[in-house]
Amino acid sequence: MDLLMVVLLLAMAAVVVVLVIGISNFGKAGKSAALKSNKMMQLRILFQFIAVVLIVLYVWLRGQGGQ
Repeated sequence: MDLLMVVLLLAMAAVVVVLVIGISNFGKAGKSAALKSNKMMQLRILFQFIAVVLIVLYVWLRGQGGQ
């Protein structure tokens, strides 16, 4: 497994972790919990963007014959 694949897997794991943290805050009452949940969902979108860019880069490099 090459370095790009490891980074890609870490990025996808980060998306899952932030998603779970954000969802766990949905059930909590209070303004601070709502703000934290909203912040986690914004962070999830950022991590998803990074993961998608890494996937596209990985596929593109594989198509070029890169290792």
